[in-house]
Amino acid sequence: MDLGRSLRQLVAKITRAPVVDEKTLKSFIKELQRILIASDVSVKLVLGLSKSIEGKALGSERPKGLTMREHLLKVVHDELVQFMGESYEPRVDRHKVLLMGLFGSGKTTTAAKLAYYYKKKGLKVGVVGADVERPAAQEQLQQLAEQIGVNFYTVKGEKAAGKVVEDALAKSKDDVLIVDSAGRSGFDERLVQELNGIVSALKPDESYLVMSADIGQVAGKQAQEFGKVTPVTGVIVTKMDGSGKGGGALSSVAATDSKIAFIGMGEKMEDLQLYDSKKFVGRLLGIPDIEGLMEKVKEIAEQEQLDMPEEGPQELTIDVFYQQLKAAKKMGPLDSVMGMMGLSDVPKEMMNQGQDKLKKYECIISSMTKNERKDASLVKKSRSRMERIATGAGCALEDVRKFMSEFSKMETMFTRFRKDRGFRRKLEKMMKGGGMNLPPGMGG
Repeated sequence: MDLGRSLRQLVAKITRAPVVDEKTLKSFIKELQRILIASDVSVKLVLGLSKSIEGKALGSERPKGLTMREHLLKVVHDELVQFMGESYEPRVDRHKVLLMGLFGSGKTTTAAKLAYYYKKKGLKVGVVGADVERPAAQEQLQQLAEQIGVNFYTVKGEKAAGKVVEDALAKSKDDVLIVDSAGRSGFDERLVQELNGIVSALKPDESYLVMSADIGQVAGKQAQEFGKVTPVTGVIVTKMDGSGKGGGALSSVAATDSKIAFIGMGEKMEDLQLYDSKKFVGRLLGIPDIEGLMEKVKEIAEQEQLDMPEEGPQELTIDVFYQQLKAAKKMGPLDSVMGMMGLSDVPKEMMNQGQDKLKKYECIISSMTKNERKDASLVKKSRSRMERIATGAGCALEDVRKFMSEFSKMETMFTRFRKDRGFRRKLEKMMKGGGMNLPPGMGG
């Protein structure tokens, strides 16, 4: 079951209801219970959450200016945020990190993703291949370390993980040292001994437990088991992009008083996200995360070193559009970007069509000359130029015509946006979720 989609459909049902009264509330809570239990959240936690929502929606005084419908949605949002656990603030100073978890949880890839995260913060990072059970894990980590440009340490053939760590500590001058440990198919005495050896040598400042979202509510029990070896300072939940049990994993971990630190949302190095319960719940409920979207745009602009004036370009040329298109591609999958805009339920066929269209646009623009990119009218007025561009892009003449037609519409909107302040304010309000009728406190 897709937890987010089900929750958004439930919220939409309340939004459309002609009257929201006690009967509607009880029906809403019953449906919420069904959705959460189907998403592998424990019955005990679900009953506690629903009791709290009902008590606050009916028992607490409704804030002035809010309708019963808005009050209920705000209560649901706030209670889900608390239910899913606190947001996490990682250390960004000099420290040592231990990653632990069972076999198949994604520790090795997560070690590289975490290293990439700290490197982007301007820290010097090293990773240690201390999985002495699986030499392939050491090779994988070394390849990933080279790919992202961080230091790698291991002692090939060494069977004592503690000694691998000691060797790395002697060589490392890194700000952050991340140790990847071995996993097992189950929590056993051998795993405990190996972790004890690493902990004794490393004396970690942060101990992250890595677990896959698809284990659901068992995640809480795992957090408790590993916590007996060394205090778990944070949990990293991987495979959140493809698991219907993610809600169960997050809520059960939160119930053990462990903190979710990061969530893995894909295969790329940048797909490890710092856990923010408000943003996560907002995404589930379809609330736009404009702040997160803007942060991502800013980060990509810095990476690309886009030389753009603060007020933006004065005119929209094909060349400017091409630069923006390349930056947009780096923002990640279209569905993730749409989710940040509060449009999580755009049909997959349309999403795939969007991705294909962007690729086609890129091929068409790549086949243009510098002058054509600066002055679109050169292409618009010339069939022979269009034919040449279509041949170079490997597409039909009609595709080039369609692109030029759509670019003309973008030009018109851009010009209007630059000149018409009233139109600009309307568009900005829409982008901030102004048309969504969200209750106060739910927009950011």
